[in-house]
Amino acid sequence: MKIGIDISQLAYPETGVANYLQNLIEELVKLDTKNEYTLFYSSLRKKLLISNFKFLNKSQYPNVQLKTFKIPPTLLDLIWNRLHILPIESLIGEVDIFITSDWTEPPAKKAKKATILYDLIVYKYPKETAGKIVEVQKRKLKWVKKESQRILCISEATKKDAGEILGVPQNRLAVIYPGF
Repeated sequence: MKIGIDISQLAYPETGVANYLQNLIEELVKLDTKNEYTLFYSSLRKKLLISNFKFLNKSQYPNVQLKTFKIPPTLLDLIWNRLHILPIESLIGEVDIFITSDWTEPPAKKAKKATILYDLIVYKYPKETAGKIVEVQKRKLKWVKKESQRILCISEATKKDAGEILGVPQNRLAVIYPGF
């Protein structure tokens, strides 16, 4: 099976989102040597320091490949969250599953989609969140609700919020706690 994962949030090290994503991928590729992983990374200015991530070591993890792009997050928000064009497979090739993380929600040609949901602060406390973040997250979550077959919540509280606030059925929600 070919699994694609958006790792663009690793551009912001030492944040909760980046730490969760890094730990999840490190454990996943360590335990799963049968599947192929294509990691999507995009940032206009922030270069991914490959030496910081064990899972990008080609000799240790030959089933993992990295595809990097210099597309700014604001442009991806426009293309994917607003216009919802340019399927992810157009950039990284065919995948069976594509997992998104925090900022954008690309369409897929054939891939089943999953997303990691950290919280719903943009709905619960929008005044305490920067305006641009609220708008971008709400656009992304609109597509998540419509297209993601599975939503991976980082806590039972997030799972509960996803059901109550977004109206996502419980059978599409799963909890994967942060690891250390």
